[in-house]
Amino acid sequence: MGAVLKPVVRVLVVDDHPVVRDGMELLAHTCSTVQIAGYAATGKEALRIAPSVNPNLILLDLRLPDMLAPELIRELRAVVPNAKVVIFTAYPDHPALDAALEAGAYGFLPKDASRTDLVAAITRTMQPGAAASRDDRHHRRGAPSLIARREYDVLRRVATGETNHEIASAMNLSLNTVKAYLRNAMQKLDARNRVEAISRAREAGLL
Repeated sequence: MGAVLKPVVRVLVVDDHPVVRDGMELLAHTCSTVQIAGYAATGKEALRIAPSVNPNLILLDLRLPDMLAPELIRELRAVVPNAKVVIFTAYPDHPALDAALEAGAYGFLPKDASRTDLVAAITRTMQPGAAASRDDRHHRRGAPSLIARREYDVLRRVATGETNHEIASAMNLSLNTVKAYLRNAMQKLDARNRVEAISRAREAGLL
């Protein structure tokens, strides 16, 4: 009997850091079961190319410069419904992770995973009937988790230039609730205003 050929997993890498893309390219060259279907540095670019590259799996950075991860996940699932979206992050304790999972992400992988562990996780994810690893957070390294998820959601939208009224409409919240979440985030970050809160959140790796 001949050897059983393992299926090739077509991966779309969505990350704005060249070192990550270079690492995945090296991985693909050394692993016959992983093929890089494409790269995207922004959410909009990912949405544009995803249908044409037809990935089986999307490795998605939690922090992109132009879109919120939960929103991007929903849109990706609409344009490539058969692809599994896996968050690829250096911050396994990030407050946005739960929101991304609720939006439809299959699971997450830490960026400091070894090459062997990464291949194993990708292969395991694509096996029929595989269970999502949504609570597998033994890789936590004490990453910042200062602010609550909803506070993070509001702060991230502020950082992208949305007004309080726009945030309230997008998140289906009252204007006072948005202001309260933002005020709480500012207090926890010891920030005097919105600009300072965004700056300190970025310094802490939250944005």
